[in-house]
Amino acid sequence: MATYILVPGADGSAWYWHLVVPLLRDHGHTVVTVDLPSEDSAGLDAFADAIVAAVRAAAPEPEGPVVLVAQSLGGFSAPLICDRVPVDRIVLVNAMVPRPGETAGEWWGNTGQAAARSAYAEATGRDPDAGFDPRTDFFHDVPPAVTEEALAAPQAGPPAAVFTQPWPLAAWPDVPTRFLQGRDDRFFPREFQREVVRERLGIDVEELPGGHLAALSRPGELAARLLEEA
Repeated sequence: MATYILVPGADGSAWYWHLVVPLLRDHGHTVVTVDLPSEDSAGLDAFADAIVAAVRAAAPEPEGPVVLVAQSLGGFSAPLICDRVPVDRIVLVNAMVPRPGETAGEWWGNTGQAAARSAYAEATGRDPDAGFDPRTDFFHDVPPAVTEEALAAPQAGPPAAVFTQPWPLAAWPDVPTRFLQGRDDRFFPREFQREVVRERLGIDVEELPGGHLAALSRPGELAARLLEEA
């Protein structure tokens, strides 16, 4: 049996994984989720501390391979625990891949995300100049009931400090890493991610059906990919 550590993206909520968790537990695996700090002063170090605390509380002696899964902004925080928790594999899902010393605030301009998002919008018949809209960019393929539940919850957003703290690692952890990318992700388009991931991690992305919020729109397909790591 494996131990899965599921790290959310910018909303910082363990709820993001609520449809995937039972699918993993039904196969006998241990699943650890975490609510990340929301205080403005909380940076990447605080996020890493929260993840480690959640693991120690839920799985002090992890069973089987430890699989660290990070969604979106979680690509900045999740790798920081690898020198504190015995992680065997990392799975990134529609994630941001940092460079050493880069802040999450700098990542957008350094990678050209805005231009890639606009170009993808134009290519798929949408307004390339439209501002960000969570229903359009994130929830376009999420079932309506799940969308309404998500949007009804308090929308705190990530702490400002997360975007200003340089990524502190000298290199990506020496841990086997996979990258799962939604083929219909409107926020981080597939071809944009393919280039960023190849340049920064030297690996190819593996396509998933659906958009940016795969754990909400395609939990079964995502869980099936994660179960390959057990």
